[in-house]
Amino acid sequence: MEIAVLALGCFWGPEIKFSKINGIIKTEVGYCGGNSPKTSYKEVCTGNTNHAEVVKLDFDEKIISYEKILKIFFQIHDPTTLNSQGPDFGTQYRSEIFILNDKQKVVAEKVLNDVNDRLSGKVVTKISFLKNYCPAEEYHQKYLEKR
Repeated sequence: MEIAVLALGCFWGPEIKFSKINGIIKTEVGYCGGNSPKTSYKEVCTGNTNHAEVVKLDFDEKIISYEKILKIFFQIHDPTTLNSQGPDFGTQYRSEIFILNDKQKVVAEKVLNDVNDRLSGKVVTKISFLKNYCPAEEYHQKYLEKR
């Protein structure tokens, strides 16, 4: 089992899209890249925590590759808009790939560079090592209560 952590705007839409892909075993929404290992949606919305809304994916690389996941990542959001996706604005809605190791870094850089070439250098997506990931527990609880 491998893990991918991706920021591509509000986490709900991407989580649903990724959950339907063969080889994605589990999805989880959360926050990553911020100053603290624990935060909440209310804190993230202040813009002071540096966290991004993310989707954490557990995937079987025998079924789907990390490269394929990143290609889907670039297809389902606009990587050319800084700190926004659709109607959502703020640093928490940025486009960012949070890598876990050097192997992921090589793949992420290759895919990002290919997309950036296709989009005439307009991609603003960042690549960063995973830092201070925390699940969006308040939303998981609300989701479970609605089921």
